[in-house]
Amino acid sequence: MSALRELMQPSRLTEVVDIGANPLVDTPPYLPMLRDGLCRVTGFEPQPDALARLERAAGPHERYLPAAIGDGERHTLHVCAESGFTSLFEPDAAQLALLTDFPRLAEVVDRVDVDTTRLDDITEIELLDHLKIDVQGAELMIFRNGRERLRTATSIQLEVNFHRLYVDQPTFADVDVELRAQGFVPQAFVATKTWPLAPVQWAGRDAPTDEAHARQLVEADMLYVRDLARLDDAETVDDEALKHLALVMHHVYDQHGVALLALRELIRRGALDPSAEAAYRSHPV
Repeated sequence: MSALRELMQPSRLTEVVDIGANPLVDTPPYLPMLRDGLCRVTGFEPQPDALARLERAAGPHERYLPAAIGDGERHTLHVCAESGFTSLFEPDAAQLALLTDFPRLAEVVDRVDVDTTRLDDITEIELLDHLKIDVQGAELMIFRNGRERLRTATSIQLEVNFHRLYVDQPTFADVDVELRAQGFVPQAFVATKTWPLAPVQWAGRDAPTDEAHARQLVEADMLYVRDLARLDDAETVDDEALKHLALVMHHVYDQHGVALLALRELIRRGALDPSAEAAYRSHPV
């Protein structure tokens, strides 16, 4: 058992929701918690092949559903040559042309009409502690149609775009305004992603030595958390939610400062013994 979990004594596993769970190159950020049996994952993936791979590899604390999460309306799914570019939004040819190889990767090879489901209407989710979302532009749509479900969440990892890859795609600024309105604030960059500007060749013997100086900021994986200045609002963040916030911050993101703030708030409320802070500080990793 995790030392922090033993200290916190939560009443249940941490509930993780993964929207756009398509298993690409990167492993899920919550994998350490999943391997240690600390969380349960409910994932959504509308692409049949990707869903089948997820289901074949699923462990006892994982379940995957075929729903396309959105605004509850019917949309066209633009299936791209590289599945990671598949989106409810049409790829923007002019913007893609600025980035080496992106036009080929984002070439639309099929268009499929799909019915989307609002996050607020998903009956399979009873609780949501941590949300990981990667849906190629549909994040804002999902957040606006998931406000009730997100009331229990204390952390969100999402991909935000600084370079618009799709027509009318919301960018970081649009998403940030919505999440702040729901009580979340940026906590950390999990990863930033840049790409060589065309016509720079990014690989091979003819690639320029100064390729690193010809890159465009495209997107970033960002971590949002409940406003740390308002953790004392027990109606918004109850004791159980604070425990799962601390567990996710500690085990997934190495954000020990946030975990400590959650722990101290639990002590202030009388939910933990005051000795818990010293115990955590003596063994924070």
